[in-house]
Amino acid sequence: MYERNYNLLRSKFKEFFLPTLFTSMAGNICLFVDGLIVSFLIGAGNLAPIQSVAPVITFVNLIYWMIGLGGSVLCSVAKAEFDDEKSNSYFSVSVTSLLSIGLLITIFGLLFSNNISQLLCISQPELAPSVNQFFIALIIGMPFLCYMMSLSYFIRADGIPTLPFRAILIANIVNLCCDFIYIKFLGMGLSGAALATSTGYIVGSIIISYYFFKPERTLRFIKLKVKSLFDYLKRIVKSGFSSSSTQLYLTLKLFLVNILVGMYIGKSGIVAFSICYNSLFILYIFLIGTAQTMSPIVSVYFKEEDYSGVNYIIKRSLKIVVAASLVLSALFVVYPQALLLLYSVKNPSDVPIVLNAIRIFAISYVGTAITFLYTFYAQSIQKNQLSTIISLLEGFICPIGFAVLLSFLIGGNGIWISFAIAEAFTILFIITYSTYINRKTNGEYSGFFINKHNDGKKVFEHTINGDVKEAVNLAREVQEYLSGNKSAAFVSLAIEEMLVNIINTNESVDAIDVIVRNNDDNILVSIKDTGIDFNPVVEKDDLEFDNISVLNKIADKIDYSRVLGLNSTVITIKN
Repeated sequence: MYERNYNLLRSKFKEFFLPTLFTSMAGNICLFVDGLIVSFLIGAGNLAPIQSVAPVITFVNLIYWMIGLGGSVLCSVAKAEFDDEKSNSYFSVSVTSLLSIGLLITIFGLLFSNNISQLLCISQPELAPSVNQFFIALIIGMPFLCYMMSLSYFIRADGIPTLPFRAILIANIVNLCCDFIYIKFLGMGLSGAALATSTGYIVGSIIISYYFFKPERTLRFIKLKVKSLFDYLKRIVKSGFSSSSTQLYLTLKLFLVNILVGMYIGKSGIVAFSICYNSLFILYIFLIGTAQTMSPIVSVYFKEEDYSGVNYIIKRSLKIVVAASLVLSALFVVYPQALLLLYSVKNPSDVPIVLNAIRIFAISYVGTAITFLYTFYAQSIQKNQLSTIISLLEGFICPIGFAVLLSFLIGGNGIWISFAIAEAFTILFIITYSTYINRKTNGEYSGFFINKHNDGKKVFEHTINGDVKEAVNLAREVQEYLSGNKSAAFVSLAIEEMLVNIINTNESVDAIDVIVRNNDDNILVSIKDTGIDFNPVVEKDDLEFDNISVLNKIADKIDYSRVLGLNSTVITIKN
């Protein structure tokens, strides 16, 4: 009796997770270390103007997350639907749009830099000159950041996850090296720190462009009419807004919290908030790495109604983010002095405020991990409205509402406490909503992640190794299971022919997933393998073992796509 062992999904998750984690690590660790270097070279007090510019960075993140990540998810779905033209359209529109928007952001920022700087430090106007100095040098790199990050999403969706990692890693290494060159040796101060970041974006953009010379890439730029371009862009924005809205709310949250901290605590409070916010970069290594690994896999498997596969991926992802957040939370609650030492905080007036802020703020890590992952998950299963509501609650309404209320009632500590309360309130909302949906659908949906489940009477899931004997035995077992169905023999033969061809055209293939769905009017056979490109619709004379012509005669329809680095074949046989 064959059963599904999830070896294929496990290996695919691992294949995507490690490069994506390292990509996230390259970006977030370097952002974290960047703050350490700046603090060490020019003093922790200069974290205040950098923190004041943080809303600008998160706003740009919003743009490339919304269009880049949103477009890549739709691109993955299009590939799962075997529509190459649509997947190329999403790719073309996303990358060209983001590059254009990045250029507009730079032009607008340079023209109105003084006005923007004054707005960013409205509660601490004495910081305006320093903020403007940092802002001008940083805004130059925004087109390159948009291009590099948007392209990285599509490259991962195209099954080439290591290139984005290398590009972003080198970009951040260049950033860190240039910090020393511009600040220490050229004496450029805050503008040097920002210019180092922009230089890293430029180098990363050059490296990631090597994708266009990769022979294995499947995505291509195509020409679109103006109307079609805007239609695709509208769909991309709609798809990506739910998860990227976290950055919109983060932008507003950072701006308003900066004002509240400046009012109730002063410059020392802004320094403390900067360190607390920078500490999240360590957590986001695991959150972003896990969520961006999960998203394309879940979107493809959910589209194909493989709910068991979705359940496996989301459980694996949840374990990773919860474990990471628990470890970091415990570390900084027990030993907040670690961040104090790393950021070279020596001013006696800053030390007690920073220590207190870190201890309280770290409590929110676990809640942040759960809500962050859930937001990406909801988008991946096309529940964009739910994802948007969660983002709005967790990212803006709850933290700002509680920060305003608690700071008024108990002062500065209320601001730090508000972050943990906001996460708890959002998780309570998710539990309430999922319970409501599960009851309303009479069990069609279940669990915290409101996932459907496969009907065991109509869906049969199997995994075999790359062995011809196992393939033949599985085909016979499926025929026995479908006994009484007039198409049982055809289904068995189709499975045998397909599996034998996959095995014989590859030197080795570790695991092949076979899912048979017995619908009312047809039987669907879904087969996924990690072998070389093999399209059963195209018969090849040069294949020694090619009996695929038999399969094409048996099947009423065959769909094939290369998605997530897997051969995905769906065979339809009418009852």
